[in-house]
Amino acid sequence: MTVNEPTTRDDLTQSTTTSTVTGERAEWLETLAKHRHFLRFTTRDLTDEQAGLRTTASELCLGGLIKHVTEVEQAWADFILNGPSSMQDFTDMDQADWVRRTDEFRMLPGDTLAGVLADYAEVARRTDELVADLPDLGVTWPLPKAPWFESGARWSARRVLMHIVTETAQHSGHADIIRESLDGAKSMS
Repeated sequence: MTVNEPTTRDDLTQSTTTSTVTGERAEWLETLAKHRHFLRFTTRDLTDEQAGLRTTASELCLGGLIKHVTEVEQAWADFILNGPSSMQDFTDMDQADWVRRTDEFRMLPGDTLAGVLADYAEVARRTDELVADLPDLGVTWPLPKAPWFESGARWSARRVLMHIVTETAQHSGHADIIRESLDGAKSMS
């Protein structure tokens, strides 16, 4: 079991392409970086085993939360580029699909915290490039089929970015509670 080095804001440093972005896009990138940092910061100095522990009544663990946020960000970035065909039809999922989705929230055999964090950094880099380079943040696509989406609704790239920020911030809060329950460490104190 490896203890991971402390996480700093530099861990998700934006590429040179995104460092020259200004205006609204710079604000999206800054907000994403801030919430990604808080999520990653909850894993500082943890072993792989600790990253997989459930410390509350929830099924969630720190490594699993980061895996989930990585998957969500990747899926929505693909949606921005390719529309609903890049996402699964959630109304057509079978039991095996739901088991795979549940595994997204767990540290599985072979998963390491370093690997999970590296995957997250790569997805973040790709999303940052997309934010910097996408010609129009107002482009819309119909949402994929899912019981939680209004039929016929469309989201713009801007709305998808809002969802990614919201998802990351929400799970950062979950992670903070899990970490405090694990060993008393807090993100903001």
